[in-house]
Amino acid sequence: MSALISSFGIDWHLLFAYIVNFLVLVGLLTWLLYKPVMKMVSERAAVVAKGVEDAQAAAVKLSEAESEAVARLKAAESEASGIVDTARQSANDTKAGILKEAESRAAQVASDAEARAKEAAAKALRESEKEIARLAMLAAAKVMQGKA
Repeated sequence: MSALISSFGIDWHLLFAYIVNFLVLVGLLTWLLYKPVMKMVSERAAVVAKGVEDAQAAAVKLSEAESEAVARLKAAESEASGIVDTARQSANDTKAGILKEAESRAAQVASDAEARAKEAAAKALRESEKEIARLAMLAAAKVMQGKA
């Protein structure tokens, strides 16, 4: 085999030196370049993965916030509707009370006016009766004076 290697012109010492140089170069490149680059790639992959997880979490929170906003909006609408209905009912009750009070006052004013009118008529009748009685007395006095 030595003859075969010699016939190709291979020097064992030189081949061994090349192999050692190659292994030293591979070791240095691995230690100086490959490991730091792989570390940087893995860190970058972790940052990207974290970004994706954060984006997914933000999407979930956004959907939850939107559903909560819709629920609050529906609750506010129903509450507002209830308040409006209550206000309408209260306004109708107040209106009915005011109308009843106005009707009772109108009836009281009418009855007071009727009572005053009756009183005025009775007073006028009494005064008329007094005047008639006075005139009758005057007429009787004149008639008696004329006979005397």
